Amino acid sequence: MGSDGEPGGQPLTERGARTRERLLAAAREVFEERGFPETRVAHITRHAGVAYGSFYTYFPSKEAVFLEVADRLFEDMTRHALVPSAGPSPADRVRRANRAYYEGYLRNAKMMAIIEQVATFNEEFQELRRKHRAAQVGRSARAITRWQREGLVPPDVDPEMAARVLAAMVDHSLYLWLVQSHDPPGTERLLDTLDMLSVRALGLPSQLGEP
Repeated sequence: MGSDGEPGGQPLTERGARTRERLLAAAREVFEERGFPETRVAHITRHAGVAYGSFYTYFPSKEAVFLEVADRLFEDMTRHALVPSAGPSPADRVRRANRAYYEGYLRNAKMMAIIEQVATFNEEFQELRRKHRAAQVGRSARAITRWQREGLVPPDVDPEMAARVLAAMVDHSLYLWLVQSHDPPGTERLLDTLDMLSVRALGLPSQLGEP
């Protein structure tokens, strides 16, 4: 089922589209409150103010609505990759990308905790997560490749592997920081450290004030 139609493939009416969006918003709130295993379709429809049977007009299962909620979340969080376009220096772009990802993670921290839970047992969800991560890594790897051509990153750096490792470092650090133990006074220090490590790992000219 696509996001712009019913399970049978027919386009949604304007009213149907609004109902579907209400169900998606309600599902996210219920997942965040109850967790994935404890959430029932009845909880979602009650929270949305929609008849129980209407849920199945738009989604075949609880798993399907969860996948769409997660898909939208990943789109929100991974759109800010290292974009090799005119503008700030590469080091500034690393800093900007890390902070954009932090802001996205902060907006979605509750749901990210649920996502980590579901990722341990749902194969379809694992595939969705891999797809988004691969797209994010690919954009960053292309930026690193361009910086190599410009002589800013050493030629012995593997662009894809570097992008994977740095993405994992940032992602897991923010998960531990925002989901496991949030320490707001230290957030800027954490982000500065992630910036410094990323820039130094790539061998980029420093524009962040480090010696």
